[in-house]
Amino acid sequence: MRAFLSLVIVGALFLVGLLGAAPGTRYFFAVVLSYAAITLFLGGMIYRVLGWARVPVPFRIPTTCGQQKSLGWIKHQKLDNPHSTLGVIGRMALEVLFFRSLLRNTKSKFREDRRLVYGTDLWLWLGGMVMHWSLLVVLARHLRFFIDPVPWCVTFLGKADGFLEVGLPVFYLSSILFLVGAVYLLLRRLGSSRLRYISLVNDYFPLLMLLGIGVSGFCLRHVIKTDVVGVKEFAMGLATFAPVVPMSLSPLFFGHLTLVCVLLAYLPLSKLTHMAGVFLSPTRNLANNNRSIRHVNPWDYPVKVHAYEEYEDELRDKMKGAGIPVEIK
Repeated sequence: MRAFLSLVIVGALFLVGLLGAAPGTRYFFAVVLSYAAITLFLGGMIYRVLGWARVPVPFRIPTTCGQQKSLGWIKHQKLDNPHSTLGVIGRMALEVLFFRSLLRNTKSKFREDRRLVYGTDLWLWLGGMVMHWSLLVVLARHLRFFIDPVPWCVTFLGKADGFLEVGLPVFYLSSILFLVGAVYLLLRRLGSSRLRYISLVNDYFPLLMLLGIGVSGFCLRHVIKTDVVGVKEFAMGLATFAPVVPMSLSPLFFGHLTLVCVLLAYLPLSKLTHMAGVFLSPTRNLANNNRSIRHVNPWDYPVKVHAYEEYEDELRDKMKGAGIPVEIK
C-alpha cells in the first residue's frame, strides 16, 4: 500500500508536469519551479549541514572493525581502524566511492543447526554501486546543457559512455544501468516481507521518483525525441539568469523537469541527505587513537562527590541499629 501510494504521488506529479506545456503555464513550470527547487535544495542542504556541524562531539566515537593500533608486534588494520587523518581519508574514500560498509554483515540467516550467521549481500552492494555510479555519470553528462563551450572532460565522458554506438541517438550505457539498478533495488524491497514491513512512504517515494526521472529521460532521448537545441537554450538561460522557454519543448520534457524539481526540493527533507551527512558523521570521520592520546571531555566540570566512607561515618549508628552491615565497626 505504501509503495502504491508513492507510485500514485509520482504519477500525479508527472501528469501535473505535462500540463506545464500549456501556453499559460510554461514559464511557471519551466523557470519559477526550477529556481524555487534549486533555492530549496541549496538552502535546505546548507541548513542541514550547518545543523550537523553545530552538534558537539565531546567524545571520540569512531565505528571500527579491525584491530586498533597499539603494540608494535600486533598487526594494525590501517583502513578498518585508522589512527591518523590519512587513514581516515582512505576509509572515507572507500565508503563514499565503493560503499564498503555494504560488504560487511548486511545479510543474516539461520543455518540448519539453528545458528545465526552473518554474511555479505553482494547483490545489494552491486545494485547500489550500479545505480549510484550511473546516476553520477548521467548528472555529469547533463553539464553539457549548462556550459558553453562544453569542457573536454564532459565530451570525453559522453563518448566513453556511448562507446557501444548502438542506436541513433546512441544508447548511453549509464542510462540503461541506472534503470536496471533502480529497478533491482525497488524489486528487492518489494520482494522481501521483512523489508516491506519496515519500509515507509519516504523509502519508496525517492526511489520511484528516480525511476520516473530515468524513464522519462530515456523516452525524451529515444522514444519521443526532444529538441536538444531548445533544451540547451533553456538550460543556458537558467544558468545565466536570463531564462527563456522555447516553444519547441515538449510536454514530456515538462513532466521530466517537474519530477527533477520536486526531487531537488524534497532531497534536504529526506534520507537522501546521507550524501552530505556521511562526511560529518563522527563515527566515520574520526581517527581511533584513544590508546595513544588521552581525550578529555571538554564539558567536564568539578563535581562534589560523597564517598561511601563519608556516608557510613554519618549514618553508622543508624545502620547498625537497622541491622545493615558496616565496613568499620
